Amino acid sequence: MDNRTGQRIVAETARRTDNRYGNRPTMKDVAARAGVGLKTVSRVVNGEPGVTPDTERRVQEAIDALGFRRNDSARVLRKGRTASIGLVLEDLSDPFYGPLSRAVEEVARAHGALLINGSSAEDPDREQELVLALCARRVDGLVVIPAGDDHRYLEPEIKAGVATVFVDRPAGQIDADVVLSDNFGGARDGVAHLIAHGHRRIGFIGDMPRIHTAAERLRGYRTAMDAAGIPVEEAWTSLGITDPQRVRQAAEAMLSGPSPVTAIFTGNNRVTVTVVRVLAEHSRPVALVGFDDIELADLLQPGVTVIAQDSAQLGRTAAERLFHRLDGTLALPERVELPTRLITRGSGELPPAS
Repeated sequence: MDNRTGQRIVAETARRTDNRYGNRPTMKDVAARAGVGLKTVSRVVNGEPGVTPDTERRVQEAIDALGFRRNDSARVLRKGRTASIGLVLEDLSDPFYGPLSRAVEEVARAHGALLINGSSAEDPDREQELVLALCARRVDGLVVIPAGDDHRYLEPEIKAGVATVFVDRPAGQIDADVVLSDNFGGARDGVAHLIAHGHRRIGFIGDMPRIHTAAERLRGYRTAMDAAGIPVEEAWTSLGITDPQRVRQAAEAMLSGPSPVTAIFTGNNRVTVTVVRVLAEHSRPVALVGFDDIELADLLQPGVTVIAQDSAQLGRTAAERLFHRLDGTLALPERVELPTRLITRGSGELPPAS
């Protein structure tokens, strides 16, 4: 028992091989164990002809016993490719990025490539550090959800042949492929839906204004309000970090006072979750439409109406574009915008409280 952690530690006898930790078996070790030459081991490892079945069996048994793994460094030097790509996300814990990451991985696997991913934690410096670390490991390409707004640091890498596709947000100050959702159109449609159900005092709570998606969704909100001839009061909009305390304060401020909002449009899934909790504590019904779907949204009472974007399709489209660029089938960088869809479940269809 470890007295510091409370963990129960049980000693086990590890299965020993001919090598200790830190000394990886080589083809020379395999050859010695199998009683063959290095060339024979190389042929078996690389699937080349010219080896008898009995010899191949002995070499494979030696490989299995020693735990030998082929060193691909020489093959990488010959081919100029590492068969690996990097994925830089904003936050690995955000449910939005799970399907996106899985889709990128599936496309990479279909192309025989390994995916290496990491999180920028919405920090531009960390994003740059992670991207350049992946480039130093000679990944063939990158799929990046950018945290910063200046990506000129990537220009030498792109010129050197590192294919790069940005997803969810465009690159800053460079021309590069980008795959986006229709953030503006989705937000406009969500707010127009609330207006169509009789709301005129509609609040907007979003992410930090420097983030492309937050700015586009705010623009969609304002466009829908303007199209309906509804002046937006300053107190109706709040952008900032998605910390629950900040979002809660913003929502409670909008719901109080002499002219409280009768509906709220939330700018992303994390904001929506906090606002759902606030509205559950509120005495009168308030309509809600959120950008991004959330887990269990259909099981709440009422269910949460959302503008859904297909994060898996974002990842799949970005990854496929990346491999097309690696194959040399794409010319100039392009902007691909995927549609969103309104899912009505009840919260966005509530009428204004009398």
